[in-house]
Amino acid sequence: MNVDHHDLHHEFPEYAAAIHSLKVGSTHFARLFDEYHTLTAQIEALEDNDSPIADTALEEMKKQRIKLKDELYGMLKAAKA
Repeated sequence: MNVDHHDLHHEFPEYAAAIHSLKVGSTHFARLFDEYHTLTAQIEALEDNDSPIADTALEEMKKQRIKLKDELYGMLKAAKA
């Protein structure tokens, strides 16, 4: 299965400097960043290996990832402004 990569550097390449700055300067951002990437790795592994998982469980994981990405994006926009 072809799996799209959703790490923040692929999602927001224009915010590379802000991502780095916030990772080292904000424990809240760093925690959310780690949570986002852990969840993304789990989702990609499930999809890549065609692992058996209920559609609803996978969708809930993806919804959580979107929620995290939205919060991270808001922090990135605020830092760049």
